[in-house]
Amino acid sequence: MKHYYFRLNITYQAFEQLYRTPNTVVKVREENGAMLQMPAMRLVPFFSQLGVRGRFELTLDDNNKFQKLQQLSA
Repeated sequence: MKHYYFRLNITYQAFEQLYRTPNTVVKVREENGAMLQMPAMRLVPFFSQLGVRGRFELTLDDNNKFQKLQQLSA
C-alpha cells in the first residue's frame, strides 16, 4: 500500500463548480512534492458549507488503484 498526504482548501463556490462539471479531476501536490490527481467526486464526502478543507490521506494499492481517502484534520 502507498500512502500520500496533502492539504486542500477549496471554497464552497469553487467546489460546487467542480462538482457540476462531469469527469473533473483535482490535482494536488503531496507533502513530499509529488503531483497527484483524482476525480473530484472522491472529495464529495468531505464537502461542507466551508468547502473542502483539511489534511487528507490517500491510500493506493501496489497497482496505484484507489483504496481509501480520509480526512485527518479540518
